[in-house]
Amino acid sequence: MSTKTKGKRLRTRWRKQDAELTLLALPTTIWYILFCFLPMFGIIIAFKNFKISGGFLSNVINSPWAGFKNFEFLFKSNDAWIIIRNTLGYNIVFIVLGIVIPVALALMVGMLHNRRAGKVYQTMMFLPYFLSWVVVSAVGWAFLSFDKGIVNQMLVNMGGEPINWYMESKYWPYLLIFMHVWKSVGYGMVVYLATITGIDKTYYEAAVIDGASIWQQTRFITLPLMKLVIVMMFILAVGRIFYTDFGLFFQVPRDSNSLFNVTTTIDVLVYKQLKTATVGMASAAAFVQSVLGCITILTANWIVRRIDPDSAMM
Repeated sequence: MSTKTKGKRLRTRWRKQDAELTLLALPTTIWYILFCFLPMFGIIIAFKNFKISGGFLSNVINSPWAGFKNFEFLFKSNDAWIIIRNTLGYNIVFIVLGIVIPVALALMVGMLHNRRAGKVYQTMMFLPYFLSWVVVSAVGWAFLSFDKGIVNQMLVNMGGEPINWYMESKYWPYLLIFMHVWKSVGYGMVVYLATITGIDKTYYEAAVIDGASIWQQTRFITLPLMKLVIVMMFILAVGRIFYTDFGLFFQVPRDSNSLFNVTTTIDVLVYKQLKTATVGMASAAAFVQSVLGCITILTANWIVRRIDPDSAMM
């Protein structure tokens, strides 16, 4: 067979087998190019004293260079420690709970014999993931409002005193953690449940024949076969340890100044800087987030590769 004929067959086979997949991937590729790669040009704003006077490109070109002055506010600010502490502290808790709770729920749902009940529980836990933080904020206000909130009305009916929830910062770390877990646990559970569903049932049949209990099957079959997905989700979560959900930390507390010490993170700071038209400072903060996120995800993957090369992402 000649080389020309072989190449023609390969091209024909590609058109038949891969054309549909290529078309399916095209919208995602275009989206990434437009919203992820092209905006990277805007990194230059972090090093300029950006002035808004005309078109975007002319503003970028004509704005004077500022060097690293835009980065100074992030590290020299009196609130820098509070902002970094909140960002890292919440994310560490979110990473731990985002693995432990979804894995536990996936194991419990996977053990249900009633498949219809399992689908109902799965849907109920996954539903909050689709709710906007705007909706969650409105529901939270209905519960926590000082004069008309359901919680305060219950406290008064039980002989207690109403609490001004949006002025008391000591409650909000627990409320924010609860809100995050409530909203995101369903997504993680579905990912891990899909992994459990894909495990070959012959492993469990052999374990039952050998007399293994449910706990032993979970410990020696389910969890080891889930390890790869758990590690992958962990690495991806670590890569976003310097990012926080803006809606959770800004909209749910309703931007209350009294809660500044427990709700202000880097993302909230970037938004507030944009409101004051200091675009260069906001761009600098976002640039720092991206660089530190890249470093952490590479470091986490390197550590995993040193411990267990088969579980590393690359």
